[in-house]
Amino acid sequence: MSDLEIWIVIGALALSTAITRSGFWLVGHKVTIPQRVQEMLRYAPSCALAAIIGPDLLLDGTTVHLDLGNAKLLAGIASVAWFAWRRRMLETIVFGMLCFTAIRLLHAGV
Repeated sequence: MSDLEIWIVIGALALSTAITRSGFWLVGHKVTIPQRVQEMLRYAPSCALAAIIGPDLLLDGTTVHLDLGNAKLLAGIASVAWFAWRRRMLETIVFGMLCFTAIRLLHAGV
């Protein structure tokens, strides 16, 4: 690829990004989202978070790892229990990391 082609691709990508991201800003007041869709969109962040975290907790490479040797899964379960009890996100993150580190250190020492 020549330098000119690279700059054309960069410009096209920048333009397409600007158009797609500014679409709702430019015509957002003319578009009304139905109430049902707005209610469903409330769950989008938690679904995205589950889609990111779930595979990391459950998969070991390409295989599902559902036993007591999976430190990430055990720390994740402990974190969910902590959040259900305390309802504080920062505490949950710190508790989950402490559990994960403790489980890893205890497992390495065995």
